[in-house]
Amino acid sequence: MRKKLLWVVLPLAGALSYSCATQPAIKQEEQEVLSGWPTYAGSKAGNRYSSNEQITPENINQLEIAWRYSTGDKDPKNHSQIQCNPIMVDGVLYGTSPYLKLFALDAATGEQKWLFDPAHAGSNPDGDMAWFHQVNRGVVYWESAEGNEKRILYSVGPRLFAVNAADGTLIESFGKGGSIDLAAGLDREGTEDAYIAGTTPGVIYKDLLIMGMRVTEDGDAAPGHIRAFDVRTGERRWIFHTIPHPGEKGYDTWDDPDAWQKIGGANSWAGMSLDEERGIVYVPTGTAGPDFYGGVRKGQNLFANSLLALDAATGNYIWHYQVVHHDLWDRDLPANPNLVTINKDGKKIDAVAQITKHGYIFMFNRDTGEPIFPIEEKPVPTHGLPGEKVWPTQPIPTLPEPFARHKFEEEDVSDLTPETHQQMLEKYRQVQHKEMFYPPSKEGSWIFPGYDGGGEWGGAAVDPESGIMYVNSSELPWILTMMDVPKEAGEDLSVKGIGKTVYNKYCISCHGTELKGNGTSIPDLSALNKRMNEEQVNSIIASGRNMMPAFRQIPENERVALIAFLLNTEDKEAHAKLELAKEVGGAEADNIAGTKNIIGDIPYVSTGYHRFLDKNGYPGIKPPWGTMNAVDLNSGKLLWKVPLGEYEELTRKGIPPTGTENYGGPLVTKGGLVFIAATKDEKIRAFDKKTGKVLWEAKLPAAGYATPATYNLNGRQYVVIACGGGKIGSPSGDEYVAFALPESLN
Repeated sequence: MRKKLLWVVLPLAGALSYSCATQPAIKQEEQEVLSGWPTYAGSKAGNRYSSNEQITPENINQLEIAWRYSTGDKDPKNHSQIQCNPIMVDGVLYGTSPYLKLFALDAATGEQKWLFDPAHAGSNPDGDMAWFHQVNRGVVYWESAEGNEKRILYSVGPRLFAVNAADGTLIESFGKGGSIDLAAGLDREGTEDAYIAGTTPGVIYKDLLIMGMRVTEDGDAAPGHIRAFDVRTGERRWIFHTIPHPGEKGYDTWDDPDAWQKIGGANSWAGMSLDEERGIVYVPTGTAGPDFYGGVRKGQNLFANSLLALDAATGNYIWHYQVVHHDLWDRDLPANPNLVTINKDGKKIDAVAQITKHGYIFMFNRDTGEPIFPIEEKPVPTHGLPGEKVWPTQPIPTLPEPFARHKFEEEDVSDLTPETHQQMLEKYRQVQHKEMFYPPSKEGSWIFPGYDGGGEWGGAAVDPESGIMYVNSSELPWILTMMDVPKEAGEDLSVKGIGKTVYNKYCISCHGTELKGNGTSIPDLSALNKRMNEEQVNSIIASGRNMMPAFRQIPENERVALIAFLLNTEDKEAHAKLELAKEVGGAEADNIAGTKNIIGDIPYVSTGYHRFLDKNGYPGIKPPWGTMNAVDLNSGKLLWKVPLGEYEELTRKGIPPTGTENYGGPLVTKGGLVFIAATKDEKIRAFDKKTGKVLWEAKLPAAGYATPATYNLNGRQYVVIACGGGKIGSPSGDEYVAFALPESLN
């Protein structure tokens, strides 16, 4: 019989201590705000906290479904998702559907009040709004000081819409007929056709909406500058260049003086937090493009992979801290930071805490950017690919203690069965480099935690009364291997041969040399012609789908050739279409550049995103594979770690719950509970926030890869979760489910 795994049943030594004399007190006026859910993550501080305490550890087992709402537009082929954290204002719940329709519901009953469909919006310049395949994580509510104007602002791909919160009609005085194009106004020529999408909502400061955006992660990425827009007119009010222009701070951290005109990325796709009293917005950024080869972007690369503190009114720089220098491992800052007040050495400190994909928490003084706990610059391997100049050190916090494992040695390889252990051990030994921050290589290296964390876009929850952070983590190794970029079609000058060259330019880093993807989030394209036609493929290339970006920048002739390659079209038919495209576009087929992006030739590319999974789809590392963690931000100590999720078929075999890979975040309540869905087993759970014990769980109609919201309405507390599925092989869903105690108990 297997031994019980201690991490399943035991909190870490030190446990929780709730001494009112030593813990920060939450202000009374904040309690009223935090009983609702008026913004993404619950409040502009980003803490996913609610002062509601109607639902408690004592009555949680009486929780029942209060209402269900179906949007009715899931993808029957299981490609759609809902990652939305809905908001509740004045008794109305606002959220988005898999195809990014915006809805308003009676928050007590789930009855629909109105529905806005961007595909038929009057300002839609694209006709059918094909961008509705994109991901959206929430919406923004704004109300004028007089209270006579109430708006919902939300993004559908590159367009930011303004909708009347009362009736769902488009506010045509905003931007151009009710929306603005986020690809415009980036202070660089040629971004009009670049892939840009608003995924995580921005924050409101007075009459400004401060926004980040998602861009591609390749050499043709747009710059990820931060902007503020007038909520009434849509006009740009300020911009902060995350890739600095000449004369701006950080410009000299790029070895190339023209980097600001060529390099993209350094964008804030994960959300931001706002200290309204100070007038400071805290903005996390991601990697500069391309992700895994920095030979074309030598230098420290500010302000990529940084936490920025900006003046919310002007966008002026206040301070920054770069969490990863010259990133080569896709270590974007993955979630909005948490604004907290802690007790350290007998003093209260207003701090900002930033989680990372690699499982660390960086904490800083909100005003000065001074680290709360020491951060050490530690030497890392510097043996990069030819042309690469690896940064010699990386910052590692001494505290708080990491919430994810970092060690992955032979003894950590999965041993579910002797056969599995031997198979995975052989695969493990094929990856040459084991050390964190080992530069990308052709021999392969481990990314652990994986590209998706550790911490991810679901973010962390913080209880302001205790200063304790609750954060979930995926604990799955991924493999990073580089290869020479195939540059030419060689002797194959057929349309399909040219299409393969285009594939190598845009698609190979995700779908791989054999077009196989990774079996879960990145689909197999090797038999695409059996399930899609030319029109469908063309639509996805132009508009993207879920986490795949759009490729509007691909010229028409290249797109025709690419589709011919993907669908294995007869060359005669493909050639005729290519000739027509050349007549329209005026470009010759032999002008197709296999690897040339705006920054020039890129010699190396990743072979794809490879999770380390066994033949049954289980992670190739010993459990836990997903965890829920409590970290005391006052002391920096990890208080408890427990598995999050399970594979029921393994549990039935007597294996303790293993946890699963997870997407979506937690919320914590004054009532003593941490709620989270996020798991592959399609459940939502409530944990005792003091001990980490699972007190309640419920099966959902589809996996809840989103962050729940909670609010009190008419004396009844509700917990709402979007059930969109669609990730890591899960079936897609289109429902929001609300839980509450029976009305007889209220």
